[in-house]
Amino acid sequence: MISLIFCLAVPLAVPVAPNYAEHVAPILIKHCVVCHRPEEVAPFSLLTYEDARKRANFIVQITQEGRMPPWKPEPDYNQFHDARVLSDDEKGVLAKWAKIGAPSGELSKAPKPPAFESNWQLGKPDLILEMPAEFTVPAGGNDVYRCFVLPTGLKEDRTVAAIEFEPGNARVVHHALVFLDQRGLARKLDAKDAEPGFATFGGPGFLPTGGLGGWAPGSTPRRLPEGLGRMLAKGSDVVVQMHYHPSGKTEKDKSKLGIYFTPKPAENIVGLLPMLSRDIRITAGEKRYNRHVEFTVPETVRVVAMTPHMHLLGKEMKVRAITPEGREIPLVWVKDWNFNWQDTYMCKEQVEVPAGSKFVMDAWYDNSADNPLNPSTPPKEAVWGEQTTNEMCLCFISIIGKNPKSIAEVRMAALRQMVTPAMLLRILSGN
Repeated sequence: MISLIFCLAVPLAVPVAPNYAEHVAPILIKHCVVCHRPEEVAPFSLLTYEDARKRANFIVQITQEGRMPPWKPEPDYNQFHDARVLSDDEKGVLAKWAKIGAPSGELSKAPKPPAFESNWQLGKPDLILEMPAEFTVPAGGNDVYRCFVLPTGLKEDRTVAAIEFEPGNARVVHHALVFLDQRGLARKLDAKDAEPGFATFGGPGFLPTGGLGGWAPGSTPRRLPEGLGRMLAKGSDVVVQMHYHPSGKTEKDKSKLGIYFTPKPAENIVGLLPMLSRDIRITAGEKRYNRHVEFTVPETVRVVAMTPHMHLLGKEMKVRAITPEGREIPLVWVKDWNFNWQDTYMCKEQVEVPAGSKFVMDAWYDNSADNPLNPSTPPKEAVWGEQTTNEMCLCFISIIGKNPKSIAEVRMAALRQMVTPAMLLRILSGN
């Protein structure tokens, strides 16, 4: 997507009589049309004045309620790249425009919608991985979560500067998360499923050995700063977890992933640190169940990104660090969790967490009949697991340590503090 989307000027205050051409179109182009255009995953287009005019009141309703644009992290808790957040002035412009009848203004003055490019935005990738076969997405029913194993065939270790995801069918691809597997666990799951890939509802179905990030409509592929890279070990498999949203007709998808290597081995490796609690038992009817997780890091690390994860009972997740002196370091806070809008959040600036600090995660769940997303009617007890009726408490944290070995040591030290020895053995064996 060209940079025009991110450079258009938007109102700094609410005009007396806002019109589409001068005031509303720039807001829609900046925040909305990446999804709301023909052949994309959104249910309607907002590329033209007429598209917006006939939905003016609906646009106001969903933006005032905070349902659109979809961005779950609290904007003032930490700063992330590609944050889809409307300012109060932008919301005010939309509301005033709808109230006065949604005037067009001089349409010749309206900014032209951006040209959405289908080619690789970062240039030709060093390695292109494609789903092994087309996957058929049903016309209706629930959203589909499915993992696809993409062997890299690498004969030597490489470090990754960036990835770029190319959806094969933008009408149904809602988002994608990219994990790494050095142990062949995903291949075993794939072999048990007759269709391409394997079904998952929650996580990827195994504890990944690393991650490369994710993609959602509107996210911009970006290279890590010079000297940083994610380790892609020889023989590793890339596992892409796809979230498909049925379009109303049977569709097929065969998406691609482009990988960009660093020119030389990265000096600092970005590793994956799972923060989790598998000790989940939410009784039927409980409205505010909490899981509290913490561990102490033995060395100073820098946080690059986070991927929170819960299922349908999840309501809120807050992840932070507490220094030995008691200072709180904000990481990510999702107050209104929505399983269908999970993402990987890349920090605008790396966050340093000193040695001896505690990483702290709190997650809250609603297993009552008042939760409209509760998969069980009437509510039933929920425990950890991959199924729709199960739950998870998990956040993948991308960190930089002293070296790859130290990242592995931090990861193991954290797991020993979070789970029992028996559970650790099960995790490491892929169960």
